[in-house]
Amino acid sequence: MSTKSVPRKLTLLLQCILIAGVAGAIWEKQWLNAVITSGIIIITLFPLLLARTLHVHVPSVFQLMAIGFVFASIFLGEVHDYYSKFWWWDIALHTTSGFLLGIIGFLLVYLLNENDRVHMQMQPGFVALFAFMFALGIGALWEIFEFTMDQVFGMNMQKPMLNDDSGLTDTMFDLIVDAIGALIISVLGYGYLKKSQAKSFLGRWIGAFISKNPRLFTKHRKVSKSSRSSD
Repeated sequence: MSTKSVPRKLTLLLQCILIAGVAGAIWEKQWLNAVITSGIIIITLFPLLLARTLHVHVPSVFQLMAIGFVFASIFLGEVHDYYSKFWWWDIALHTTSGFLLGIIGFLLVYLLNENDRVHMQMQPGFVALFAFMFALGIGALWEIFEFTMDQVFGMNMQKPMLNDDSGLTDTMFDLIVDAIGALIISVLGYGYLKKSQAKSFLGRWIGAFISKNPRLFTKHRKVSKSSRSSD
C-alpha cells in the first residue's frame, strides 16, 4: 500500500465510523446524538467542498488532520464523553488545535507573501507572529463560544475543574496549551522561511501545498525558475 494513500484511507475510515455512529444512535433512539453525528459528517466534507469551490488542492494529510480533529473533539469528546473519561483529552485537543490553527495562519500570510497580486513583502518574524496570534485569537473566540453556550443553553462545554465552578481555570489552561501548540508551529515556520529548507514536518507540508497549488505562489515559482536557469 502506497504511503500517499494512507491519509485518504484513514479519512474514509473515520467517515465510515461516523456513519455507523449515526446508524447506532438511530437504532438506540438517541436522536440528539444522531443529529450531532450527522452534523459532524457534513463538517468533515467542508475541506473537500472548500477545495472545489476555491479551486485549491488540499493535500490529503491536511484533510485527515481536520477531519481527525473534528472526530476526536465532537464525536468522541462530546457525544461519547471522552472529556470526562480521560482527564487529558481536552488538553491534547487544545494543543492540537493550536498546531492546526497555527498552520492555517502561517499558510494564509505565506500565501499573501508569495503572490504577485499582493504588493507586500513581510519578514519571517512577522509571518511567524501572525501565525501565532491567529491561532491564539481563534482559540479565544472558541472559549467565548463555550462560555456563551454554557450561560445561554445551560451546557457544560467549559468543563469546570475541581474547586472552580466558574470554569476560569479550564478556560485559561485551554488558552495556555493553545499558545504552546501555536508557538511550536510559529518557531518551525520561522525556521522554514529563514533557511528555505523543508527539514521539519511543517516544511514538508508547506512544500507539498506549494507543489500542488503553484498558481497561488507566483513569486515562489519565479524564484524557482530563476534558480534553475542560473544552474
